[in-house]
Amino acid sequence: MTSSGKRVLVTGGAGFLGSHLCERLLEHGDEVLCVDNFYTGRRMNVAHLLTDPRFEILRHDVTMPLYVEVDEIYNLACPASPVHYQFDPVQTTKTSVHGAINMLGLAKRVKARILQASTSEVYGDPEVHPQVESYWGNVNPIGARSCYDEGKRCAETLFFDYHRQHKLRIRVARIFNTYGPRMRPDDGRVVSNFIVQALRGQDITIYGDGSQTRSFCYVDDLIDGLMRLMNTADDFTGPVNIGNPGEFTMLELAQKVIELTGSRSQIVYRPLPQDDPVRRCPDITLAKQQLGWGPTIPLEQGLKATIAYFAELLGAARAA
Repeated sequence: MTSSGKRVLVTGGAGFLGSHLCERLLEHGDEVLCVDNFYTGRRMNVAHLLTDPRFEILRHDVTMPLYVEVDEIYNLACPASPVHYQFDPVQTTKTSVHGAINMLGLAKRVKARILQASTSEVYGDPEVHPQVESYWGNVNPIGARSCYDEGKRCAETLFFDYHRQHKLRIRVARIFNTYGPRMRPDDGRVVSNFIVQALRGQDITIYGDGSQTRSFCYVDDLIDGLMRLMNTADDFTGPVNIGNPGEFTMLELAQKVIELTGSRSQIVYRPLPQDDPVRRCPDITLAKQQLGWGPTIPLEQGLKATIAYFAELLGAARAA
């Protein structure tokens, strides 16, 4: 493979998405600087990359300035699951806002192209379905989830103000529910929750009546979308939805996980958390038009790979 000659910074690079992105960038021929404070990221996610001379890892918190020389920046740093981002909500907001300011400042100084990993949470509990990029959202600014939702919305504001004020070459991706190997078993997200509970033979917990929906994008498809966005023409900034428009209820997902794991787990129901969206599904028309992107991996195929990962992870934990 011909090297692109680019030096790429990935913040949050030891996390679930970041580690897959680092791996793909190296395969593409780039040099990669992985930056992580290891709050939710894990060294084991990138351990297999350490022998590559083009890969470098740096422990650093993006709420503090970073002085490096790079050609591109993927800003993925921020805890993304409710369990983790609600544990220290003030720090979550700082990571989104101060982190964006520091990475934008770095991009301005070194004239780098920079991509922000935003989120479907900017739409809140949407009143428009499916969600299009022109929709401004329905977000509770003072709720338990607002540290993440509003932090990401403010980060988008900063990106576009830096673009307008300083002509920075920005990209903004709104990421919808993504799953796959290297998710944390304790992250509280629905796919990992269901799989871990099923593999352990525990009750599978559904919050609400199970009729609320989500759209699940396999990590390989998501990373392809981010890289296509980064490498598109500079006149396209986004924001652009990156996700799988296939919509499934929580009950359908739980039943599919039980089927694929062969588990004897029973489904139990608990009250719905505050501000939990009833429906979430991306309109990806813009991604198809501008990036030539769409998901290719169906839910069952992706779940099988994810189940295999967790089965190995939990087996190793039991053996230890």
